[in-house]
Amino acid sequence: MSDKLFRLDSGFQQYDWGKLGSNSAVAQFAAHSNKDVSIKENEPYAELWMGTHHKVPSYNKETRESLSDIIKSNPKTFLNEEIIKKFESTNTLPFLFKVLSIEKVLSIQAHPDKSLAKILHVNDPKNYPDDNHKPEMAVAVTDFEGFCGFKPLSEIADELEKIQEFRDIVGEEVTKEFVENIKAGSVNPGSEEDKSNRALLQKVFTKVMTASDELIAEKADLLVKRAEESPESFNKSDLPALIQFLNKQFPKDVGLFCGCLMLNHCKLKAGEAIFLQAKDPHAYISGDIIECMAASDNVVRAGFTPKFKDVKNLCEMLTYQYGSVESQKMPPVDFKKSSGEGKCIEYNPPIDEFSVVETTFKGCSSGSVRKHDGLRGPSIVISTKGNGYLKYGDVKLKAEPGFVFFIAPETPVEFISEDEDFTSYRAYVESAF
Repeated sequence: MSDKLFRLDSGFQQYDWGKLGSNSAVAQFAAHSNKDVSIKENEPYAELWMGTHHKVPSYNKETRESLSDIIKSNPKTFLNEEIIKKFESTNTLPFLFKVLSIEKVLSIQAHPDKSLAKILHVNDPKNYPDDNHKPEMAVAVTDFEGFCGFKPLSEIADELEKIQEFRDIVGEEVTKEFVENIKAGSVNPGSEEDKSNRALLQKVFTKVMTASDELIAEKADLLVKRAEESPESFNKSDLPALIQFLNKQFPKDVGLFCGCLMLNHCKLKAGEAIFLQAKDPHAYISGDIIECMAASDNVVRAGFTPKFKDVKNLCEMLTYQYGSVESQKMPPVDFKKSSGEGKCIEYNPPIDEFSVVETTFKGCSSGSVRKHDGLRGPSIVISTKGNGYLKYGDVKLKAEPGFVFFIAPETPVEFISEDEDFTSYRAYVESAF
């Protein structure tokens, strides 16, 4: 067995919003990778967790030792000194890698930044189980829908003017102030105009989030009726159907307003990605995704959930950035630390904790090889489609859908295809030179 490249067993989470049974990519991957997993067709399989997070840790498939304990036994080998110093840990990865299979909408949520996470964890450890931030990136594996960030302000203003139910919740005074004072169009981030826009957006969002349950329920009924009978009154043609769809999952919920009317409705094709900074509101609606995030489980919820909603902290913490769906997307770039046949693209968000590389072999013959250079930090790979191998030195491990691997720092690895469908995703963190 190699201590530089080895297979992992990774656990899964069965949240209510997950796809049922073998319709779930999470269930398929878990059962194919671990023969002890038997799929129950009437149960949801929501998330596969790959990493060192204490809630669902990964294990070396042969030795059954946890990845966290393996790293702890020799941190310099499995993390490297720079990673240890930067992230102040000798036994955990700074990222958490996941597969999500989404049948029902997840809660509209945001995640605190580091400074707020420390405060929330101290004051309320039950609801905020760690003190880390949680920027995250989602790469669509199938067609995907979600909410991502606040809409352009002109769209929200248009909805306030056209949709009486929305205006009734926000109130005439705040509606008038917002519509008359926002500066639409191109505004320099951080300028006085931008600060004013964000303050106005915060007022509208806070009005929605602090409205009484009775008012939300009353106006939600009218909003759904409008979506059914007057779909032309919405500024986006897909909004009426979305409102009706989500109302069936969470009837009369505040999410119909703070989500459908205030956040971008984002649709991704397979291979497209979005990046969500800490303190940006978002929710996933449907589809299968590869997700990577800073290693945290802190969530501040807004809507579409029966769970705890921390409205005060939420309204105070958001950045209130606004813009188009396109501005949220994370365009892939060539992964320069690879060579050979096939193709490698990298999703590289503007944070230190992780990047994600997709390796594919479309149009390539069996036995094609793509070499990844040794990286200056640890990584985790999941094979999602097709068949192949991962090879380091004399170690050659079979890769099939759902198989997960750990690669130690400074470990060059060959990805070898058995068919052109062979697809894998690699999450990694690197230290600076």
